[in-house]
Amino acid sequence: MTQMTFGSGDWTLKAKVTRRAAFLGEMEKVIPWQQLLALIEPHWPKAATGRPPHPMARMLRIYFMQQWFNLSDPAMEDALYDSEAIRGFAGIDLTTDLVPDESTILRFRRLLEAHRLTAAMFGTVRELLTQKGLLLKAGTIVDATIIAAPSSTQNAAGERDPEMHQTKKGRDWHFGMKVHIGASKQGLTHSLVTGPANEADITRLDELMHGKESELYGDQAYWSEDHRRHCQAAGIRYRVNRRARPFHPLTAHQREINRKRSAHRARGEHAFHVVKRLWGFAKVRYRGLAKNTARAFALFALANLYMVRKRLLIQGARCLQ
Repeated sequence: MTQMTFGSGDWTLKAKVTRRAAFLGEMEKVIPWQQLLALIEPHWPKAATGRPPHPMARMLRIYFMQQWFNLSDPAMEDALYDSEAIRGFAGIDLTTDLVPDESTILRFRRLLEAHRLTAAMFGTVRELLTQKGLLLKAGTIVDATIIAAPSSTQNAAGERDPEMHQTKKGRDWHFGMKVHIGASKQGLTHSLVTGPANEADITRLDELMHGKESELYGDQAYWSEDHRRHCQAAGIRYRVNRRARPFHPLTAHQREINRKRSAHRARGEHAFHVVKRLWGFAKVRYRGLAKNTARAFALFALANLYMVRKRLLIQGARCLQ
């Protein structure tokens, strides 16, 4: 971090701590910075001559703030000038440091996408939480959500994104992509895959299971009699909500079982709430699945840390005693 100036010193004397500053302070303490930076370092450009690149840690911090505050590259550059809390998290002092412009922010994001580093970050966070006993894999909850994409053809290509598709949910039609997750019974995501919105949830089920489950929870879209038999043979308790068949409605007993299972299954939706409602990933920002999938891996890794941040902070405090 840079040396404090008179201006930043005056800021620290303010009694009011904003919600944004408090949030950034918590995330600063729970993110495993060294492990994540180690993933990027082999791909980081080494400038032999000319102006040195911005610090790698600073660019990663800026990238994470883009995800939390749902900012485009130009908006992120503006925020670095506008917000003292954001500059403080990035380690930028306007009197001595250059602010990365939108092109620099774009190049860093593309570096992460090109080398699939956000997927590696997701795996690193998953293993960290597993080692700390916070991500337990006794049971898996599978679920999926639709991320909307622009359906208009009023663009340079004159067409919608060919990798996004249309699907009907209830009485409404949706156009976009689908994010499938496998979560622990505590609601932390351990598996993630994406696809077009029109693919059936059950087609990605095997990719969401880690292979050590004792229980499997899911909504009616995942019900399969064949799969139930396979789980039974493997010693996995099949807790997927039963689906009614034509001319064979569910009995009152079956509906009651579904309600009880849904109470457990609902924990798998906590990550969707954080990623879509709190951090704004309800609509894609880029064309194509690859870029949006890279963003999804980063968001769900950060969501895992966010949901257990209080417990991580307590563990950190105990380690200092």
